[in-house]
Amino acid sequence: MADVARYFIPMKSFWRWSSFFSAFLFLMAATQLPARPNIILIMCDDMGWSDIGCYGGEVNTPNLDRMAKEGLRFTQFYNNAKCTTTRASILTGLYPRRDRGGLLRENMVTLGEAMKLAGYQTALSGKWHLGNSASTHPYKRGFDEYYGLLDGCCNFFNPVQPDPSYKGGKVRKFGHNDEMITEFPKDYYTTDAFTDHTIGCVKKFSAKKEPFFLHLCYTAPHYPLHAKPEDIAKYRGKFKELGGWFKMREQRWARLQQMGLAADNWKLSDEDSRAYGWDDADQDHEDLRMAVYAAMIDSMDQNIGRLRKALEDAGVADNTVIFFLSDNGGCAEEPGGRSAKIIPGPKEYYAAVGPAWGWAQNAPFKKHKSWVHEGGVSTPCIAWWPGKIKANTITRQPGHIIDFMPTFLELAGAKYPEKYKGNEILPVEGKSLLPILEGGKRESHQQLAWEWSGNRALREGDWKVVWDSRVKDWELYNLANDRCETENLAAKEPAQTKRLSEAWMRWAKETGLSVGGSKKSKKKKS
Repeated sequence: MADVARYFIPMKSFWRWSSFFSAFLFLMAATQLPARPNIILIMCDDMGWSDIGCYGGEVNTPNLDRMAKEGLRFTQFYNNAKCTTTRASILTGLYPRRDRGGLLRENMVTLGEAMKLAGYQTALSGKWHLGNSASTHPYKRGFDEYYGLLDGCCNFFNPVQPDPSYKGGKVRKFGHNDEMITEFPKDYYTTDAFTDHTIGCVKKFSAKKEPFFLHLCYTAPHYPLHAKPEDIAKYRGKFKELGGWFKMREQRWARLQQMGLAADNWKLSDEDSRAYGWDDADQDHEDLRMAVYAAMIDSMDQNIGRLRKALEDAGVADNTVIFFLSDNGGCAEEPGGRSAKIIPGPKEYYAAVGPAWGWAQNAPFKKHKSWVHEGGVSTPCIAWWPGKIKANTITRQPGHIIDFMPTFLELAGAKYPEKYKGNEILPVEGKSLLPILEGGKRESHQQLAWEWSGNRALREGDWKVVWDSRVKDWELYNLANDRCETENLAAKEPAQTKRLSEAWMRWAKETGLSVGGSKKSKKKKS
């Protein structure tokens, strides 16, 4: 009995030591398994690379600038140069597939579906543009909550107001979950409404234990040019005073160099073939076009500030990762023409910035939306994650929109599914950005490739081949020495040009493109 008594622990001591040991195990678990972060992916529409303040632009964007100051900016982040293909790649982690079946298929899993499998609550607010059938509607492809535009663009004050005749007179589709919305209040503005829905999801989701994934897809600053009068007034006369698009490019170029976003060996790209002379233009009208465009970005930034405050109010800001980017470069399209009778701003009109501003918005790069030179496929990209991402940092490592899927799944501690709802899922083609976010270096993609409407490009390391559908010949650039694609090396490096162009052809075949480019892609309108 003496031996037994020697090992006996009094009940009071037992409970004391038991409580201590339980607390120790809890602390160890908390240390090893931190709470999975909430994830918010914000994407705007048709915004140029250098439009916002923290990328050298004139627009007042204090909330995005604060995110950049507290987070990380990419100098080489890529989209797909067009609305639909970018959205398809972001949602699937795959390059767009162009053969039969559409951009969103049942052998692909969406971010909504993958994050739900990972135990996340999911919502999408804003522009979808990938269909509304049983197999392509956002509410049926993994999003617990959906509110927004199922089409490519719409009236900002009344989304179901028919487009003008020169845009086809179409009535756009707008909905909440699986219900269509056909009436809107008098004070309605899409940028505010998309944010309202996202904030509502923050409040609803943060009340539960599970983390959430929110995809906020603004239609701003895509045409039609619609903004509130008080926001337009901030910029009226500003772009006339600075001297038009050529002067704007030069000033942005200088700021980009001062900020360290442009490397020392960059050179401002040449004038675009579609740009026209400022001195010969209707300067008051051109100033108004750009002022409204700037006001649309300003309003978006105000709303991002509201979203940030909602995260803080809900007590979840410190455990939330936010990414911000644009779906393609600035837009040079001009539906309805250049007439001063098409007044930018009010809901009664349907205006666009046109080819000169649309090109200049991508300074210092070449080309714009729909082209796959750097001006079409490059996007500003800000990553914000308090306490995890080093503040006020810049990375020159390339990233691509197909990287979001594996990044978010790694943050969620989950794996990409091989099967989903009985379907074999295409293997993910992106690579996680987490090493970059943590301040390290990751192994880059061996190659990146693009196509839209016959325009082609492939990047391998610092080499990039480009096929302009109007020029119809391969160009070759060394982006390490010439990021702005000012010196075509194809004649000097024929073997390299041939090798990379053949690599593009193989990629095109693998993703269902015809060798001559995708005729189908031309039918897609924004």
